[in-house]
Amino acid sequence: MLRTLFARPKGRSVLAVAIAVCMPALTLAAPARAETAEITIEIKDHKFLPAEVKVPSGTRIELTVKNSDSSAEEFESFELGVEKVIAGNASAIIRLKPLKKGSYDFFGEYHVETAQGKIIAE
Repeated sequence: MLRTLFARPKGRSVLAVAIAVCMPALTLAAPARAETAEITIEIKDHKFLPAEVKVPSGTRIELTVKNSDSSAEEFESFELGVEKVIAGNASAIIRLKPLKKGSYDFFGEYHVETAQGKIIAE
């Protein structure tokens, strides 16, 4: 009886049988993740609103930056590797790869003294 249960089909290697048996279990055990977190930040009076944004770690991020000022501003972050000029009264979408847990500073290069913010990945 045991020999019948563990007998491999003809023409198949032990590895192929093991993969065929284990693959469905591995697929079911994989954690489900949100595809993309969508976040919106506004630039108003040369400040980022909100100045602090929390996002889930390990998830891609689609960051919409809406510039409500009449003058252009640059969204920049050394830690995120992003540099994007956003025209006055316009918006831009910045796509970020999944972030590790931590804090990521960003700033507006044209108004560094007031345009400061951070993304916190939890």
